[in-house]
Amino acid sequence: MSISATLDRLHDKAKKNRWLRYFAVFNRIVLAAGFIPSGSVKIMGERFTSLSANHPMGHYLEALYHTGYYYTFIGVAQVSAAILLLIPRTVTLGAILYLPIILNICVLSLALRFDGSLFSSPLMVLADLYLLCWNYDKLKLILPFNLPAIPSDKQKQESLSNKFPVIFFAGVAATVVLLVLVITFAYKVMPRNTLLDCRAQFIGTNRTEAGYEFCDCIHKYGEPLDSCLSDYNKAPENTIRTK
Repeated sequence: MSISATLDRLHDKAKKNRWLRYFAVFNRIVLAAGFIPSGSVKIMGERFTSLSANHPMGHYLEALYHTGYYYTFIGVAQVSAAILLLIPRTVTLGAILYLPIILNICVLSLALRFDGSLFSSPLMVLADLYLLCWNYDKLKLILPFNLPAIPSDKQKQESLSNKFPVIFFAGVAATVVLLVLVITFAYKVMPRNTLLDCRAQFIGTNRTEAGYEFCDCIHKYGEPLDSCLSDYNKAPENTIRTK
């Protein structure tokens, strides 16, 4: 069986499951809700966050805020993608537009270890990828596959399955848990959003002095994250563990 035929078969089977259909609608609503507020703020020309400009993400967002109509353009793109996701006939276009925006936010959040979207942005990327897979029958028109026409949604709705896809949703839950655990333990040091929160992670460790210097490097002096991390890694441990 060819790859195209296999993908058609799997997609057709998924489309006939009522629970997977509900999950697609859920993802559309959640993703739209994630972009409409943040995009609207940019369109209105307001700052997106109250983070200090010394914070790595705050520094980036402050610079972005001063880019003029580019800042507005990003907001328009976010709101447009969100609205397209909410309209059934334009979901595919919305998911395509949404992907590069949320992927950029995801990579940025991971690179700067930003608490605000460290967990949510990777999950939003996965949710958008699900919608792209869900709309494979439309996407395949731009893929290098010569495929026959797929029956319309009206034909498929006549035989929707009510069987709950336990394995699929167990996989979704496992993916979320694994993602949270990987991100949680991937970074031993975080800049956090405030100086106090940053310092709190070092209390009771043998790296308190180095940790406080790291936090000051970020929040007081506004140095680059990589530079502050480098100084932290080179700093010696405490001679006495503090509480």
